[in-house]
Amino acid sequence: MPNNGLVSLQSRVSARETLNRLLAALAKRKLTVFAHVDHADGAASVGLPLRPTEVVIFGNPRGGTALMQDRQTAGIDLPLKSLVWEDVDGKAWFTYNDPAWMVRRHGLGAASSVAVANAMAVLLSAIAQEATQKCECARP
Repeated sequence: MPNNGLVSLQSRVSARETLNRLLAALAKRKLTVFAHVDHADGAASVGLPLRPTEVVIFGNPRGGTALMQDRQTAGIDLPLKSLVWEDVDGKAWFTYNDPAWMVRRHGLGAASSVAVANAMAVLLSAIAQEATQKCECARP
C-alpha cells in the first residue's frame, strides 16, 4: 500500500491543540490511555532537535481482544495508537493505523474480527475529526 496502512489528516489547529483534543476525545469515550510518548522531549533530553512528535497509545480490551483471539500477532498493532506531529512547514498532522490494513496484515478472517476492525475504523475516524477540526461553536 502506498500509505503503508497509515491514515493521516492535516489538522486545522496546532500540534499541541490537536493532542489536547485527542486526549479529550479519548476521555469522553472512556478509553484507557496506556502511554503517552513525547519523542521531541526524548530527543531534547539527548541534545537533538525534533519537531513536535507525540504518540498516544490507547484502547479498550473489549475491542482488541477479539482481534488477538483470531490471530495473536495482531497484538503487535494493539492497543491502538495515534501520532500527532508537525511537518517542516509547521503544519500539524494526526496519523493512525488503518484497521483494514491490520486485518490484511495479520490475515484476520473471523467475522467478529472484521466487525471489530470496522468499528475501530469508525471510532478512529471520529476521534481524528474531533482532534483536527476547528470548532465552529456558536458564541452567545
